[in-house]
Amino acid sequence: MIRHLTRAAFFSLALCSVAHAEDTFLGMDVIDAKPANEVWIDSGFYSYHFDRNANLNGDNYGLGAEYRFSDVSAVTVGRFYNSDRQYSNYAGVYYQPLAIGPVKLGAVVGGFNGYPKMKDGGWFLAAIPVATVEWKRVGLNVAFVPTLKDRLYGAISFQLKVKVWD
Repeated sequence: MIRHLTRAAFFSLALCSVAHAEDTFLGMDVIDAKPANEVWIDSGFYSYHFDRNANLNGDNYGLGAEYRFSDVSAVTVGRFYNSDRQYSNYAGVYYQPLAIGPVKLGAVVGGFNGYPKMKDGGWFLAAIPVATVEWKRVGLNVAFVPTLKDRLYGAISFQLKVKVWD
């Protein structure tokens, strides 16, 4: 399982690094990785689950932070009340080298915990496709969380954020 996620993450990063040789990749713009110095405060998530009959919690309130150190990369940490009605923590790295208009595309790779059917609630590695839109001091992260058999429920998750430092 972790092996498949790791392969997907490395494949995605390899494709993105190949894209840096061009100005576009598959019709998407390649973002020039300029240094940045921004701090964002993130909300929890609103999750629209694919399995609508599983009685899952979609209001995943919480608090997090992002430090954007380049136009394409950021580190993130946070805590939220997850879909299984347990507390989860996360720490990861965003890498979003592609864009369609104002929407940055890439993945967040990191560790998560708190899901009882995934490693008995312990930490696990995940690579999650994510799109981000930012307007001056307000932004939105949209993540596609894949379904992992009966261990993790798939969803599209929305996370609001506010820039507090630049």
